[in-house]
Amino acid sequence: MHLSRTPAEAAAVAAVESATGGEEPAEPSEPSHPSGRAPAEPLYVPVRRCACGFALRVFRSPLGARTAVAFTTERRLSDVLGPDQPAIRLALPAVRALAAPLGVDLVSVDPQLTAPAVRTDPDPAGPPMTALAG
Repeated sequence: MHLSRTPAEAAAVAAVESATGGEEPAEPSEPSHPSGRAPAEPLYVPVRRCACGFALRVFRSPLGARTAVAFTTERRLSDVLGPDQPAIRLALPAVRALAAPLGVDLVSVDPQLTAPAVRTDPDPAGPPMTALAG
């Protein structure tokens, strides 16, 4: 059976295969999940829409490090990022392979805390901006 892959999917598969010699990659020693065990089933990975289809969303950890995130259930993803967050299902090695070219080495599974999105427009209900007299 022939599978049609996007260029990003093909790059992720090639990265995983080249890094492991075609074998199943060994998980790093860092715990990826609060339980300390890597999930065996595919995870729900948040993505964003872009011109080529979808792109991996990258977040920041509480300490400021860039991290990819993944969730073990749709409900957990929805509870943290909202019900309208698009997601794809990927195994943990595939998430790592997609994040690596972005310089992201950390994957957080089932993170529970998030901050609201940064607003880029001024608050229309806020106080008016005044010029400082100098």
